[in-house]
Amino acid sequence: MKRICVFCGSSSGEDPRHLETATRFGEELVRLGFGLVYGGSRMGLMGRLADTMIAGGGEVIGVIPEPLVNREVAHQGLTELFIVESMHARKSRMMELAEGFVGLPGGLGTLEELFEVLTWAQLGLHRKPCGILNARGYFRSLIAHLDHAVTEGFLLQAHRDLVHVASEPAELLAKLRDHDPPDLPRWIDPEET
Repeated sequence: MKRICVFCGSSSGEDPRHLETATRFGEELVRLGFGLVYGGSRMGLMGRLADTMIAGGGEVIGVIPEPLVNREVAHQGLTELFIVESMHARKSRMMELAEGFVGLPGGLGTLEELFEVLTWAQLGLHRKPCGILNARGYFRSLIAHLDHAVTEGFLLQAHRDLVHVASEPAELLAKLRDHDPPDLPRWIDPEET
């Protein structure tokens, strides 16, 4: 793996420890030699993550829809910044550029992006590792809900297992690096999308 795509908040949240989480994750990416693909903002956790990577000499690629360039305040100090036409184009470009995906704390946009790449993995559109950094239990309820969906028969255990979870950056990145994609049936051929 060369690059990890990280989905996270364009705000900082109420707890300053969320910014610390972004800093620690960026430091670990640099330490391990991974590049970053992310949403291109200089605000919130997104900005902190990018700034940490830049300060450490890491590669940082941002992808931001043109309508959000001013609203999310596009980061101008990146290795490369792609300005695309839509949210769908943003996710597609991030998918192309990254070999793995991680969710850090964030809101609806973060969850939507994370669940889209998980759905693509379930459908067989990619075999890239996906993970959630559950720092300080931020995603505890979400992880419990995924387990509940398995119990209720709405999610296969094999698909639940596509989501690697850890509370520390090094542990999560090791899980992604060691990911052995399961041999699951492909629901949709990537050429058909």
